[in-house]
Amino acid sequence: AAILLKLGGYGLIRISPMLNPHPPNLMFPIMILALWGILMTSSICLRQTDLKALIAYSSVSHMGLVTAAIIVQTPWGLTGAMTLMIAHGLTSSALFALANTNYERTHTRTLLLVRGLQLAFPLMSTWWLLTNLTNMAMPPTTNLLGELFIITTLFNWSTPTIIITGIGTLITATYSLYMFLMTQRGSISTQFRLLTPTHTREHLTLTLHLLPLGLLIMKPAIISGLFT
Repeated sequence: AAILLKLGGYGLIRISPMLNPHPPNLMFPIMILALWGILMTSSICLRQTDLKALIAYSSVSHMGLVTAAIIVQTPWGLTGAMTLMIAHGLTSSALFALANTNYERTHTRTLLLVRGLQLAFPLMSTWWLLTNLTNMAMPPTTNLLGELFIITTLFNWSTPTIIITGIGTLITATYSLYMFLMTQRGSISTQFRLLTPTHTREHLTLTLHLLPLGLLIMKPAIISGLFT
């Protein structure tokens, strides 16, 4: 999710200029599938019971935005696609790392069984909160910059797309909060009373994921100035 999906996006960026200007019979079906995929995969996230499956579908939903932006073939669209791919690559990897820390201690990925971990790992709960807020493009993260570029590009291309992207953004915020509440809040199961404490290497791993996201927004030209 963090690397292979982004390699696919890079391939689209390299191949799309060869098809420019896009023939309408090629452009519209791909655009419709990308926009519809945003809604479908976001909705699937709301019904997931497996933590890693939820994170994986979240990545596919974000790649729908990236694909739609690349197909439009404008400087803003390519800038937004590149920005969101880099930002979500770090965010998605951090979410999978957090899911793995839970799995190593509880040996289950079922959301109903891993509730209330905030009581056992308050510092890890802070990482969960920051990463989920980043996943829903909370300002001032780089994810927000990429999504604003893409939504503006799609709105200029076709006004009705603001409805789909708006609903997709709303569902993204919903399942991100759902993921945090299901894993961190509530009463902890009695079978998880004796849990291994978190390690420094795990906190260092998450710091190395989220720190670049915080620093890149201070100079976004590093990643967003490639196509402007």
